[in-house]
Amino acid sequence: MSVKQEETAQGCAPCRIPVADTVLDMCQSVGATIISFLRATGRLAEFIGRAVSHCFMPPFFPSQLMRQIIDIGYYSLPVVGMTALFTGMVLALQSYTGFTRFNAEGAVAGVVVLSVTRELAPVLAGLMVAGRVGAAIAAEIATMRVTEQIDALVTLSVNPFKYLIAPRLIAGTLMLPLLVFVGDIIGVFGGYVVGIYNLGFSQGSYLSQTWDTLQTMDVVSGLVKAGVFGFIVAVLGCYHGFNSKRGAQGVGAATTNAVVSASIMILVFNYILTQIFFS
Repeated sequence: MSVKQEETAQGCAPCRIPVADTVLDMCQSVGATIISFLRATGRLAEFIGRAVSHCFMPPFFPSQLMRQIIDIGYYSLPVVGMTALFTGMVLALQSYTGFTRFNAEGAVAGVVVLSVTRELAPVLAGLMVAGRVGAAIAAEIATMRVTEQIDALVTLSVNPFKYLIAPRLIAGTLMLPLLVFVGDIIGVFGGYVVGIYNLGFSQGSYLSQTWDTLQTMDVVSGLVKAGVFGFIVAVLGCYHGFNSKRGAQGVGAATTNAVVSASIMILVFNYILTQIFFS
């Protein structure tokens, strides 16, 4: 072999080594990501199982439950009501604008009541509660973790799952359907106000079409969605707060992760539940 051929052969080997290393690094990165995701999913599933089991086993803390019912239900009513009111009003305007192109203005009332009860009220209420309640739950529990108050509860023989997490899960699952039910009424009323006083519908025809279009399953499906969304908001807020890292940065990260993950899971489960109810 000539000197030139030897130099060419020796120069090809180093070229192949970086390519192989790059492929191995990519596979290692993908594998590490998958393993990390599965590990986080397993931790979340274990946390949910423990939290749900403690909701049905004594001892119970009625004072904590009532406090969470007031915080999640009563104090969230203004933001949910305002969101539902203006959503119904805007929906009536947009539906009328679109239906006039097809001479189908009479379908506005039916579209408003179905959209509000099936989708908009539960989803928007869930997102609003996730932003208000989910962030508050995560910040409160994360602060207790950072300041070692949770460790103090364990030292005092008080189970943190029973005292901190179970009341929030129960309150979130029960209160969000009530908020959505009120939001349904307010949202339909907002569409009614716009339809009567802005679009010129008669009261009798608008109410008649609303009542004829609405079915029991429309309301029930929205309330079931609301219960699931309330559980998601509460359990993810508790999970991220309970497993937060030390320091102020850990509290901020737990709050952000709770809101983002709850919002994403609300949208995912909204599709799943819609597929189950109306497929």
